[in-house]
Amino acid sequence: MDKEQAHQQIEKLRERLNRYNYEYYVLDNPSVPDAEYDKKMQELISLETDFPELVTADSPSQRVGGEPLDAFQKVQHRIPMLSLGNAFNESELRDFARRANQGLDEPISFVCELKIDGLAVSLIYEDGKLVRGATRGDGTTGEDITTNLRTIRSIPLSIPEKNTIEVRGEAFMPHRSFLKLNEERKANGDEPFANPRNAAAGSLRQLDPKIATKRSLDIFLYSVGEWEAGSLESHSERLTYMEELGFKTNPEWRKCETIDEVMDYVHYWEEKRPELDYEIDGIVIKIDNLRQREELGFTAKSPRWAIAYKFPAEEAVTVLRDIELSVGRTGVITPTAILDPVQVAGTTVKRASLHNEDLIREKDIRLGDTVVIKKAGDIIPEVVRAVTDERVGSEREFFMPDECPACGSELVRLEEEVALRCINPNCPQQLKEGLIHFVSREAMNIDGLGEKVINQLFRNDLVHTIADLYRLKREELLELDRMGEKSADNLLRAIETSKTNSLERLLFGLGIRFVGSKAARTLAAHFKTMDNLQQATFADVVAINEIGEKMADSITRYFAEEQVQDLLSELKSLGLNMTYDGPEQQEIKEDTPLSGKTVVLTGKMETFTRSEAKELVQQHGGSVTGSVSKNTDIVIAGEDAGSKLEKAEKLGVAVWNEQQLSEALDQ
Repeated sequence: MDKEQAHQQIEKLRERLNRYNYEYYVLDNPSVPDAEYDKKMQELISLETDFPELVTADSPSQRVGGEPLDAFQKVQHRIPMLSLGNAFNESELRDFARRANQGLDEPISFVCELKIDGLAVSLIYEDGKLVRGATRGDGTTGEDITTNLRTIRSIPLSIPEKNTIEVRGEAFMPHRSFLKLNEERKANGDEPFANPRNAAAGSLRQLDPKIATKRSLDIFLYSVGEWEAGSLESHSERLTYMEELGFKTNPEWRKCETIDEVMDYVHYWEEKRPELDYEIDGIVIKIDNLRQREELGFTAKSPRWAIAYKFPAEEAVTVLRDIELSVGRTGVITPTAILDPVQVAGTTVKRASLHNEDLIREKDIRLGDTVVIKKAGDIIPEVVRAVTDERVGSEREFFMPDECPACGSELVRLEEEVALRCINPNCPQQLKEGLIHFVSREAMNIDGLGEKVINQLFRNDLVHTIADLYRLKREELLELDRMGEKSADNLLRAIETSKTNSLERLLFGLGIRFVGSKAARTLAAHFKTMDNLQQATFADVVAINEIGEKMADSITRYFAEEQVQDLLSELKSLGLNMTYDGPEQQEIKEDTPLSGKTVVLTGKMETFTRSEAKELVQQHGGSVTGSVSKNTDIVIAGEDAGSKLEKAEKLGVAVWNEQQLSEALDQ
């Protein structure tokens, strides 16, 4: 392949990968499986390796992070990133609206947005390319974290706007990513992050961008700073235009005509915030009209045209009665505070995390203390601090034991780990926790085999290892509490059905250290059989995309253990499937009338169901989105097409009928 051919192929791959990124991370509507994305990325990386002079800063391959930095460079914000004034109650919000109205001749309207609790950042694009990303810092001077921000896949590396434009937003860590990260840190003996905001900020300020890559951060963009040739007249229009450029904006923003509507929005999200997958700590209220903003101007510290309503802190005070120790499936000993029941964030809390002994010492938390607790990220109760002024002298220091509370084995602290760990492979609590993990939904998904049943199985000496599950007899199950004939039959049927699971479920269920469900799927798809994986060397495993050295070392060490080899032989003899049965990835057709097109389906179709039409469009190189915008290429309209068809006609978007779609699919 010559250089010109390589350039054409690279451009085609970049366009496709950027589209896949946008569908997955912005629209939350992927058109291809992960394996197809990975395949195209490897093709791009291979070509760029062969032709390094063709590598550009906006290539999707550049998201993975380069070499570690020695330090972050300071950058000056050309337009200061000012902080907002705060309101803590309805009266203060109404005062804000009254003051704004007094300074203007015309009525005002507002835009309300969720106040994401993350890290404020600025992105600058020149000639359509991302050239710099920076933290807010003190509002005037921030730090250049461009390399780390490139790892956030919802940030476009290039946009259609060719004039220089600066957009601002909040980088954050979704709750699911936060929980996963802390589980990994605890398993590794590292200190968990206190909340998603700290985790996001810590991730973006890593000097090694490969760390940020692994943290699954996200972003919502909410405003425009500097913009050459910007001509829109309202903030709501700017938000819409940012969406059209490919930026991820928060879909929950709302335009409100009155302060009463603003209050309705505030009260709604005070109640609904626990349902979000990210943390918010309030609502931002802005004057919508940009000319009115100019008239209102700024104080020395903040704009007069915007304010942040802060939600009340979700903390409570109670008494710590005891500290209970639990043994996880990896042997980590975790202390948990037993509390007098107290209401926090709408739920009754009786237990809270203390993480590890070092944290207990650092916070000087004692048995009998009056303590402040909160829900970290509104999801995990934790002890924040002791109220030392309330001590009466009867409080007692807590000391971690030298022996495992489950099996009596000596506890150890491995090198570079914070947590104490039981390393006895036959520890009954580890075995029990491992079995609970093995039957869980993401692993072998054995319905009816919950924690209570597993506890009974252990108490009745019916199981000691995973293999014992597959030897259970009906008459043994009928001896258990609340286990009737129908329940026993259903459970045995579920256990039998689990034998046919694809290899990735078994791999995840085995609980190999550092191997989550996604890594298990990657390994299974690559090696196809358990035998192949067992025989793989460290070099074989680490060569796989997304498998790092630490995970590869853990995997090869695990399969080298004699007791693991015996267990797998036993499971194989019991009839468990040891091969990958995942779906074969369909090849995406190229150079079709739908290649690279953004398509919206609307109305009722006669020839296809909606899902069939979507799948066919994707197989022919198109992507399907749910709403019509300037970025839409084709609207396919069936009978009774409504507002989407009207918007397409208004924007001049091409409209096809079902016959035209069929003809395009035949080409």
